[in-house]
Amino acid sequence: MRKRTMGLIAAGALGLAGAGWYASLDAETRGLLAALPTNRDVLMWSVPQRDAAFRAMDRLPVLAEAREIAPSDKPLPLPAGRPLTIPGIEAYMASQRAAGLVIVQDGKLRFERYGLGFGPKGRWTSFSVAKSFTSTLVGAAIKDGFIKSLDDKVSQYIPDLKGSAYDDVSVAQLLTMSSGVRWNEDYEDPKSDVASFNNAEPEKGMDATVSYMRKLPRAHPPGAEWHYNTGETNLIGVLVSSAVKKPLSQYLEEKIWKPVGMEAKATWLLGKTGHEIAGCCIQAATRDFARMGLFVLANGNAGGQQIVPPDWFAAAAHKQKDIGTPGRGYGYQWWTYDDGSVAAQGIFGQGIFIDPKRRLVIASNADWTRADEGPEGEAREVFYRKVQALIDAGG
Repeated sequence: MRKRTMGLIAAGALGLAGAGWYASLDAETRGLLAALPTNRDVLMWSVPQRDAAFRAMDRLPVLAEAREIAPSDKPLPLPAGRPLTIPGIEAYMASQRAAGLVIVQDGKLRFERYGLGFGPKGRWTSFSVAKSFTSTLVGAAIKDGFIKSLDDKVSQYIPDLKGSAYDDVSVAQLLTMSSGVRWNEDYEDPKSDVASFNNAEPEKGMDATVSYMRKLPRAHPPGAEWHYNTGETNLIGVLVSSAVKKPLSQYLEEKIWKPVGMEAKATWLLGKTGHEIAGCCIQAATRDFARMGLFVLANGNAGGQQIVPPDWFAAAAHKQKDIGTPGRGYGYQWWTYDDGSVAAQGIFGQGIFIDPKRRLVIASNADWTRADEGPEGEAREVFYRKVQALIDAGG
């Protein structure tokens, strides 16, 4: 595990073509460098800037650092299955602005396609897909005895939250985004909490997320209302790393990346005070996102090793909170469907869809035209149902 410094400025970088670090870059990376944004406000980047940056968040100037996550020396095979013919797939991928689409059914690779100049050897950023990885690390920490109970108060593990609106919030309420603490997750409002909290200056000696979140007021009693809150996933990350006394990336490598058999190196971006941004920003190959789905289908068992409690996914990947959408719900940082399927989702089109009934995993990466307000989200839901129907028809 090592940190990789990302403190270069894109605009200035192009003026340093003779510098040793620049001369060492390949042609693709130099091309990306020319298009990269010069600020770290992802939500305000243009489409071309996002196309360039989403595949390079950990290796080009995005004013961040990342820790590396080593792959397994025994990658989980994805043997080729009978190719899945999907009518209209080219038009679908173009409309999604898809970078990667991997479909695995019954453990076999049935479809794999890439776009936007991306490919199987690249790493695309996850955005909130990382939330589902972070919650799974809570399960691992419970199995390892570092977290005693989901009924424990969050402030037992993060003492700086004592006296705040989070003082009376349980680990379970944090996992289900039902803390009752006020939060604005509007991705298109530059003054929203989700746009502001990563840039806020932390109090001296305190984690940046904790410093921001402990100042927020209460809106509802704990457990009463579901409200989507990325800051709370970042708190979960602080909680896990504090409990296990390891960086999240190291724990992810030990408990998931290597045991599950991930094929490629991954990275996890760091916030201002050196903690991984737990609600976001794991960079990984699309096939390895699909392998995470296979891990869920295996009920958290990897190579005969039970990584999370045997009943973990029975709770984590099933509806714990109503979200106001018929047929849908929220588990422990997973989006649930009443048919038993579950999904990890990130803005701009990142996703892992898992259907236990059909032993189906669909991993996708994209750069949608808008974070989550455009037509692509519903079109992807239709696509999921289309693939399910194809499987049912023997396709």
